Parts: sequence; structure tokens; C-alpha cells
Amino acid sequence: MGVALLSGRRSKDPNTQVGACIVNDKNKIVGAGYNGLPIGCDDDEFPWEKTGDFLHTKYPYVCHAELNAILNNIGMDLTGCRIYTALFPCNECSKAIIQSGIKEVIYLSDKYDGTDISVASKRILNTAGVSYRKVEAQRNKIELSFDEKDV
Repeated sequence: MGVALLSGRRSKDPNTQVGACIVNDKNKIVGAGYNGLPIGCDDDEFPWEKTGDFLHTKYPYVCHAELNAILNNIGMDLTGCRIYTALFPCNECSKAIIQSGIKEVIYLSDKYDGTDISVASKRILNTAGVSYRKVEAQRNKIELSFDEKDV
């Protein structure tokens, strides 16, 4: 989960920074991603608003962390892998998770639980036999230092 959270810090979204990390059955990282614009799209040329006219919000342009992690994988078959994600996946990402063969979703937050998108997501994950569970963190925080004396 730490790698997913660290990946999310790369997002330029001022409101929501979500990261995802895919691991294989040996716990080796095989993909990572964060919510952001597609390759070749300048972060400064697209909106990051959450409300307003649809075309003036981030929603039609941003790729979610889970989809980016799947697309950014190291070129392997993801069948049987697990995905760690900061936020429970939306229905669109759940479709990609299912199609990629990922078998388990481990998430940190389910803040949209009960919304139509979350209900649809859980319904298709359940139907496809993809399990999901909330992470049971052993610590509240990890701090990174770039000070050479800490290395």
C-alpha cells in the first residue's frame, strides 16, 4: 500500500491524489499508476475542477490510478495478481481490473461506499469473483527523507 500511496503523490490533481500498485503472486511489483492525464496531455492545459460543466471538470480527461497501473504494467499477463489502491475502484476501473485478470483488490479508503458507482463496482467484482478487502495497516505513517545522513 505504501507504493500505491507514494505513486499517488505524483498526481497533479489538487483535490484527490490516488495511487495504485499491482503485485504478482510473489509480491513483486509489476505495475503502478496514479490519477492523471493521458501521456502527451499537458497538466496545465486541462481543468482539475470537480464541479461545473462536464467539459470544464477533470472527469472526461483523467485516467484513474487503477487503469494507469494496468496500462503501465511491465508487459506481463496480470492474471492472478493483486492491486493495492488508495481508494476503492470505480465501476470503470473495476471493469479493467476484471478484464486484466487481477484476482484481488486491496484498498485503503471506501469513502464513496453506497454511491451508485460503488454499488455497481462491487456488484461486478462480486459477479466476476474478484475479492476485495480493506487494508489492515500496521502503522499510520511512513516518512521518507532525502537527507543523505539518513541513508
